[in-house]
This record gives sequence, C-alpha cells and structure tokens, in this order.
Amino acid sequence: MFEIGKRVHSAGDTGRIGTVKYIGHVQGYSGEWVGVDWDNGSGKHDGSINGSRYFQATSEKSGSFVRPQNLSSGISLIEALFLRYRAESRKEEEDEMYVLSASNRRVAVQFVGKDKIQDKLSRFDGIFSASLAYLGVSSAGSSCQISMIVPDLKELDLTGNLLSDWKDVGAICEELPALAALNLSNNLMACDMASLSPLRNLSVLVLNYTGIKWIQIESLKDSLVAIKELHLMGNKISEITPTSSDVVHGLDSLRVLNLEENCISEWDEILKLSELTSLEQLHLNKNILRCVFYPSNNPANESLDHSPFKQLHCLLLGANRIEDLESVDSLNSFPRLTDVRLSENPVADPGKGGIPRFIFIARLAKIEVLNGSEVTPRERKESEIRYVRMVMSKSSDDQETAKHPRFLELKRLHGIEDERSNNDAFGPKRLSSGLLSITFKCVGASLGEKPPLTKKIPASTSVGKLKILCQSFFRLKATKLKLFLQEEFPLPTLLDDGMASLADVGIHNNSTVLVDEES
Repeated sequence: MFEIGKRVHSAGDTGRIGTVKYIGHVQGYSGEWVGVDWDNGSGKHDGSINGSRYFQATSEKSGSFVRPQNLSSGISLIEALFLRYRAESRKEEEDEMYVLSASNRRVAVQFVGKDKIQDKLSRFDGIFSASLAYLGVSSAGSSCQISMIVPDLKELDLTGNLLSDWKDVGAICEELPALAALNLSNNLMACDMASLSPLRNLSVLVLNYTGIKWIQIESLKDSLVAIKELHLMGNKISEITPTSSDVVHGLDSLRVLNLEENCISEWDEILKLSELTSLEQLHLNKNILRCVFYPSNNPANESLDHSPFKQLHCLLLGANRIEDLESVDSLNSFPRLTDVRLSENPVADPGKGGIPRFIFIARLAKIEVLNGSEVTPRERKESEIRYVRMVMSKSSDDQETAKHPRFLELKRLHGIEDERSNNDAFGPKRLSSGLLSITFKCVGASLGEKPPLTKKIPASTSVGKLKILCQSFFRLKATKLKLFLQEEFPLPTLLDDGMASLADVGIHNNSTVLVDEES
C-alpha cells in the first residue's frame, strides 16, 4: 500500500502531508511502522530513535514513525470530484436548517429546488472550474473517466495534494482538452519528466512550493507549447540553467514569469531570461538581488526588435537588497518598462540612506506605476520640479550634478532657472548654506491652536535639528514631535530621517511643514 518516496497524509487530516522514508520494523516496538518526513516539521525526531537511524529527515523534528492504519495514500481525482461536488447533505445538516419564529421556536426551512441542484451537480453539468485543494488527490484515476465526467473543465486547482509523478499530471491534462489553468502548488513534484506528454492547451501553470528547479523547467518547456503564465514561487531557485545555450530559448508564448520568494542573488542569472520574446511581466520580489543593470546591446542589433527584454513592461523587485542608485537609473534602459516595484529595498528606505518616492519618479522617466500606485501626470510634474530644486540646492558643480542623469533634461523641461545666480552678490555661496523660507503649521489636536509661523532656516539644517527648533518656536519643550512636508499631491510626507538635511528631503523655498505630536 505504501512505497518509499510516495506522498501520504495523516488519516483524517488531509492537510498534514509527508513523504514515506522507511517501511518496516522498529527495534523495541512490535509490528510494522512507516517512517514519515512531514512537510510542516510536525514530527518527533530526525529519523533515528534509541540510537538507531532508520531514515534521514529534513530537520531535527520533522520525522516520526506511524502505524499504517493512521496514514492515507490518497484518493483519485475522480473520487475527489465526487467528494467535493456530489456529496449529499447529511440528515443532521438538513435538521440544522431552520429559522426562529416570533415565539422563539424552530421552524424548519425547505430548500426549494434542492433536488434540481443536486441532480445537476451529480451530472457535473456546467462545471468549468474545480477546486480540489487539500483533498489527498494522489492519482488521475481510471482512464477516460475524467473526460466523461467533466469534459468542459477549464481551471483545476490541485493545491496541497499528494501528486508527485508527472505521469499523473500528463494523464489528467490529456483527458481534459479544454483545461487552460492548472495549479499544482504544494505538491512535491518529482524530478523525472520523461513520461510527460505535451500539455497542449495549458496556458497557466502554477508550481509554487513544489521543489522544482529551472533545470526541470528546461525539460518541461517543450511540453508547454501554449503557456502564457508560469508561477515558480518558493522553490529555492538560485540559478537559471539553460541547457542548449547561454540564455533561455523557447517558451515563445510566455508573458508572465513569477520567480518570487526564491534565492536568486546575481542579476546575471536574470539576464538569461532576456530573450524570452513575449515576456511582459517578471516577478522577482523576495529574492536576494543586490543590483540591476541593462545589458549592452550589440551595435548590429540596436533596433527594438532585438533589444533584451523587448516586451517587458512590469518588473517587480520588492524586498530584495538593492541599495545603489545606478540600479534605479538602469531601469530607464528597458524599452517598454512602465510598472516597477522597489519597496522594501535599502534604496527605498530613507531611514537607511535610501530615497523617497518623488526622487524615484523623477529619476525614472517612463514609469507609470511605482510600488503598486499609479504615477499621475500631476504627481510626475510636481516630483520632477521638486527633484530639480533639491539637486540645485545641494549641487554647485558639474561633477555633483553628473550623479543625477536626468537633472539637466528636467531643468530644461520645466523651465527652471538657476537659482544660484541670486546669490552672486554675496560671493560663490552654495544655496544649501543659504536660507529657506518655511511655513510651520501645528496640526496636532493635543498641541492646541497656534497660528502658523514662517521662519528662515538654513537648507543644511537636519530634520532632527528642525524638530528641536519647532519645539522652541511653538513652546513645546516637553513634547516629542513628528514633522510632515505638505504637498499638493500625494499625501504629506513624513520626515523620519533625523540625519537628513532639509535639501535632502525636498524642502525648498516657501515649503510648508506640518507639526504634529508623536502618538
């Protein structure tokens, strides 16, 4: 009944899944035992007991020995369909269908049309999408039965079952010619794909947390002739390994590739995907990437048709380790990139030396969606003007402005005059050492009503120093303050980096700062 390497679940608990690692006797205990390595680590040991090792578990507490009668090797997909969609309601359930009368008595409710609905379900009429997650499915079932029962099935969710053999996956797809989307997440899939037949009509395949590596995708891709979306989250993938060249070829219809929550650290690995001709979305959140760069084009292939990542318009890089502005600026080189996520990277954390949203918008010329939020034309214009004024307040030479590739372009675009000329009468003095006229408004209810104040503050003043000055301006010595830069769009920006200067955070002449009390 059980075989080593096969998947099982606890009898009565289809969510507690593991792999059979040992079958036989255990010294000191009578009868036969099955050694299981549990996926969720809910075991008792690492495969050894009383000094004798029977198998090697994944972790110190993921293994245990179980009596065969307390395990299940699963059911067929046909059985799962009947269990999920054809199970008749028990009498106890029907007895519970009631309403309370005015005298607080139970009045039974008759389910009108119940027989018709059950009859329709018993014949599986009109079922185009089926969810059989965590039902213990381990095989396809008898040949030809699936196509007879659900011939029109287009979407099938088999998350968290006991499937591991690609032969079973092929058998399911072969009997469902209309199947377009298949979710196999949380099934521990085998490495051997030799027995897999072509999955001709499958356009969406989800293989999250299946243990699959890219080398297996190379074996799989010839079967995925119509694939448009491929999801590979949480598989500990660290490298992209093409089999026939330096870059990945094939997968000609692939538009969405999801590699989130993996272990990719080198951007060179991602460049191996640059010639996927239809790729529009690349999801790389929660990897360990430290930088991004666009590959240099071959001079002979300068047309857009031969550009790397030529169709890519969405690149999600959230929660990586990117910290340099060169990586941000390189995103301008992607021909069609308009949607970027960079949140939860050091470069996006002002508290760790990163930059705020308005600087990202100004430096990224074509971005229309940043960190999941639309960049409107109004926000872009205001961000770019604010950015130019910030650079002008900090930079006094060409070497410094060279660190801001779009500065001169934006300065011309928005017709911003060089404000440094206003200081010529006082000598070659940097604006950052001059004074900014800033209006302060108390907005905290607990601070009481106080009239706005306008003060001239050196642009080099730190945010931390500004908080101390505000305590003095409004006589709030014993109050911890938080400051916000008021902008027309979007919401006011919290100034939370105490070491940053006013110029660094985008405060310029005639800015308004809101003063509130820390909660």
